[in-house]
Amino acid sequence: MMLRPFKTLRGSTLAASDGEIGKVHEFYFDDAQWRLRYFIVETGSWLTGRSVLISPTALTQVDGQSGSIAVRLTQEQVRHSPPIDSDQPISRQREAELHSYYGWDPYWSLTDGSPGMMLPPAVAPAPFGVPQNENHSPEAVKADCHLRSSAELMRGYTIHAQDGEIGQVDDFILDDSDWNVRYLVIRTGVWFRGKDVLLSPDWVERISFEGSEVFVNLPRSAIKDAPAFDAVAPLDRAFEERLHDHYGRKGYWDAVNASGGA
Repeated sequence: MMLRPFKTLRGSTLAASDGEIGKVHEFYFDDAQWRLRYFIVETGSWLTGRSVLISPTALTQVDGQSGSIAVRLTQEQVRHSPPIDSDQPISRQREAELHSYYGWDPYWSLTDGSPGMMLPPAVAPAPFGVPQNENHSPEAVKADCHLRSSAELMRGYTIHAQDGEIGQVDDFILDDSDWNVRYLVIRTGVWFRGKDVLLSPDWVERISFEGSEVFVNLPRSAIKDAPAFDAVAPLDRAFEERLHDHYGRKGYWDAVNASGGA
């Protein structure tokens, strides 16, 4: 397991078995479970500048030193994948088409926290091109899933503590063992003299996507005195324990270990 700031992954080259696919640009995460669902990859000139979505289940190796991420795909597969407009909301229907084409298991058919237990999928996957939901209204698209772009929050979402503003979202810390979003990196700027701090999604009360605001159930004083985050230094378990002890919160690793995970 390694905790990786997303900014260190942005620009990484995705390497298929027969050549490069493109470079990581942004990612989509599930705002209900805070898990990365797709990398948004810019293919460049070989596919006329098209953007494609790649599930982390397709990754085989992340090499941070070389800036390369190996995937178990071919260029030909990517070339003929269902078109996705990453500038528009991604509906569950489009996700089902994508998963059916690549043979990826639909993540939405698993219950939260209950590996292996299956529920009826929100939209049953069918062969690519087969209509699954004729309701394309904005309301239906919004209700289909909880996908949000990392770029949306990193465009300056303001963080509100219980008693006032404390900074803005600057980055995400991703766990490459399961691709959960473990922390939001907060740039405090004028609030706390530019100090960067980490906040767990577990401490987020709500997000106002309309107002570009994130509300956390912590006082400003606690966040101000929290351990400073240094993006250059390795983010190890010792730092995480200090962070959680400071806030008096249990670590996510306790739940992982209790469930038999690594």
